[in-house]
Amino acid sequence: MVSAERLLAFAAMSFLLIIIPGPSVLFVIGRALAQGRCAALTTVVGNTLGAYVLVVAVALGVGAVVERSILVFTVLKLVGAAYLVHLGVKAWRQRGALQAAFTGDKAVQGGMRTLGEGFAVGVANPKTMVFFAAVLPQFVDRAQGHVVVQMLLLGLVFNLIAVACDSMWGLAASTGRDWFARSPRRLSLVGGVGGLTMIGLGVTVAVTGRKD
Repeated sequence: MVSAERLLAFAAMSFLLIIIPGPSVLFVIGRALAQGRCAALTTVVGNTLGAYVLVVAVALGVGAVVERSILVFTVLKLVGAAYLVHLGVKAWRQRGALQAAFTGDKAVQGGMRTLGEGFAVGVANPKTMVFFAAVLPQFVDRAQGHVVVQMLLLGLVFNLIAVACDSMWGLAASTGRDWFARSPRRLSLVGGVGGLTMIGLGVTVAVTGRKD
């Protein structure tokens, strides 16, 4: 199994990567501003599930294909970017109706959709994709055997750290949203900002990453 030294080193490197806001964090913040605390935390769960799918893919060898194929990597990156832009445009268009997000029924009805959107962003996150494909395997002790199990364990450590950090970002953003929620005009403004943030994030994801 993974030694304590390797596990701690991987956890430290994971923390440094996670603490720097990337696509998942900015998406959670956008959701927190547009829909509140519950939507932000649901998005975190979706993001985490999506990221763990990447871990499983790397453990089973799919990650190597993504890392070596510029075409596959680019397609996944652009699909994720397009989805972010789509969600941002949708949030911008609906910014005037955000008051409905404060009703309990509306939050329940949108829970699974929010989870699915978070999952889609998590599984298409190029930052996490590259990290798992290029960095995670380096911390596996192949001499100890059970390589797949080691990768799954390391991926679990990464995702536990991500849940804690991303949840703090979401809670902080949703706390600021409460002030905006006291005024329909402020709420419309923050909904628009959340939408523009996601659009800008999508564009950023599309134009960054591997160029080789």
